[in-house]
Amino acid sequence: MEDTPVCSEDEITALVHHFYRRIRQDQVLGPIFDTHIDDWDEHLERMVRFWSSLLRRTGTYSGTPMPRHIALPGLEGPMFVRWLELFRDTLDEFDNPAFTAQAEDFARRIARSLWYGYQISHQPDQPVTEFDTHVPPAEY
Repeated sequence: MEDTPVCSEDEITALVHHFYRRIRQDQVLGPIFDTHIDDWDEHLERMVRFWSSLLRRTGTYSGTPMPRHIALPGLEGPMFVRWLELFRDTLDEFDNPAFTAQAEDFARRIARSLWYGYQISHQPDQPVTEFDTHVPPAEY
């Protein structure tokens, strides 16, 4: 028996577009993203494929996000906290608890993985630190 997806492709598209609208309007994250993304339409399409692959198991995304994030200068833990806050705010728009819970879980794992990878790459002799020790767990 095949698993039923927790969301529709339309929900993923809405999530991605609404989330990145928030990102672009954010005073801290907006300038970082705008500096490093040349083609927003292509980026949004790629992110829809990424989240669809995670949440719907479509297999439509292939890529390696870690090298692109490691190459960014000056990332700090609070930036990942802010990213998650904006993601959570976007999830609040949806009335689909299974979708929001799974998307929140993936987002936290992704943020943690990228932050760890960033630290290991930029400070290989230092222990990694958490970016979100004061952030409460999701309430979905």
